[in-house]
Amino acid sequence: MRILPLLLAVPLLASCQATNPDPRGVEKGETLLTIAATGRAEARPDEARLRMGVVSVGPSASEASRLNREKMAKVTAALTRLGVKPDDLQTQQLTLERIEYGRERGQYRASNVLEARLTAMNRVGEAVTAVTEAGANLLGGPDLRVSDREAANRSAYANAFKAARSRAEAYGEAAGLKIVRVVNIVDGGEYGGPVPPPYLRTQGMDANAVAQVSAPPPTEQGAPFNPGLNRTEVRVRVDFALEPA
Repeated sequence: MRILPLLLAVPLLASCQATNPDPRGVEKGETLLTIAATGRAEARPDEARLRMGVVSVGPSASEASRLNREKMAKVTAALTRLGVKPDDLQTQQLTLERIEYGRERGQYRASNVLEARLTAMNRVGEAVTAVTEAGANLLGGPDLRVSDREAANRSAYANAFKAARSRAEAYGEAAGLKIVRVVNIVDGGEYGGPVPPPYLRTQGMDANAVAQVSAPPPTEQGAPFNPGLNRTEVRVRVDFALEPA
């Protein structure tokens, strides 16, 4: 006699339960609109990375190393005179090898590649000339960067979102809908950053060839240099919930 009331209560409880929410985040009667947009920003670089190196050839490993060490000391001293601090200098590559081919066969080649971080942008051209005159016969860069990329890209993030919302409003107007809320925002990342400088390779090249190919001729005023602007593009995907206007 007690089973019947319980069976009758089950449909009543089921009817009182809320319907499962839409996994996309929209509610009943709403339309989901997904927009992908981009935003751009420009910033003037405030630091430059220069890669420079010295290749030395000697009759023995120790002699090649000594010659290379002396030349690199002159290059480092030239950078120090331009205000580059020790913490802004980093060794990128050290090699010492016996030459097994060509006219220098049987001798030894030592190379040292250094990266310098310069924050005085008006002295980058002067630095190129100074290190070349000091004995550097490998040069790469400059790799121009903005030190605080997040701060520089804030306007790009804002522009990307504004573009997405503007497009969503245009779709909504055409469809007789209006935006009621933002459901989701997905950062699509940053594009168009500075291009990395070429890799400095010394193996398979004699010192004279490296000097002739890589080192620009020195000038009294310094090598011409213009930092220009770094352009960045960010992408965003935004989900909007729309309802009838």
